[in-house]
Amino acid sequence: MSSEGDQGPRNTRGRKAKAPPLPGVLSDIAVPPHYQGHRERLRGRFQEAGPDALPDYELLELLLFRSIPQRDVKPLAKDLIQRFGSFAEVLGAPVPRLTEVKGVGESVALDLKIVAAALQRMAKGKVAKRPVLSSWSSVIDYCRMAMAFAEREQFRILFLDKKNALIADEVQQTGTVDHTPVYPREVVKRALELSASAVILVHNHPSGDPTPSRADILMTQQIIETAKPLGIAVHDHIIVGKDGHASLKGLKFI
Repeated sequence: MSSEGDQGPRNTRGRKAKAPPLPGVLSDIAVPPHYQGHRERLRGRFQEAGPDALPDYELLELLLFRSIPQRDVKPLAKDLIQRFGSFAEVLGAPVPRLTEVKGVGESVALDLKIVAAALQRMAKGKVAKRPVLSSWSSVIDYCRMAMAFAEREQFRILFLDKKNALIADEVQQTGTVDHTPVYPREVVKRALELSASAVILVHNHPSGDPTPSRADILMTQQIIETAKPLGIAVHDHIIVGKDGHASLKGLKFI
């Protein structure tokens, strides 16, 4: 018989026995995380409607599901989009800036950069498989993916053979947020080393606005003048930024 102060039955070792769960009430172990159903619904929407049906933060959520399996990542996806502006800008952000966002460790940042590298490799593959001038939209897509969201200016050169197929794709210079030193003689020297018949010049504007500056136009004209006597054509100079791209040939500067 239990004493008056006893609060309930005890087991054979004298400890208080655990009360059985009330009818109709599930234990904590049986209840799945609240975000699990959301993940399944989001995957289902992606499968049925495709990526265009999802806003940027939901597409980013799908990536984060695999990097962070045991946490609700919807708030983190929204924080990343708010910080950087878009899905593409999140993938284009450098690792140190990504890890400034609470909830993003180095492993998560690395996963995002792996996805960005895969997309860039795929875009470059489309350019490499056919004559560059016949797949101009693929060239623009690749250049934007590779450079548009970089935080410093880069000067890239696409070297082409006589059939306008891609021989090499090289970043020749990396500068500051608003300037990259470019030396026409070095551009032509490298083209001769690769036996290139033509080049496409590409650089980015980290400000986002791809409008060419006066310095961009003069530098392009200097490269053309240096390359022409040696039989090397400059097909175009493309400037890329978050807000789009500009072609100096399309703008009649070449």
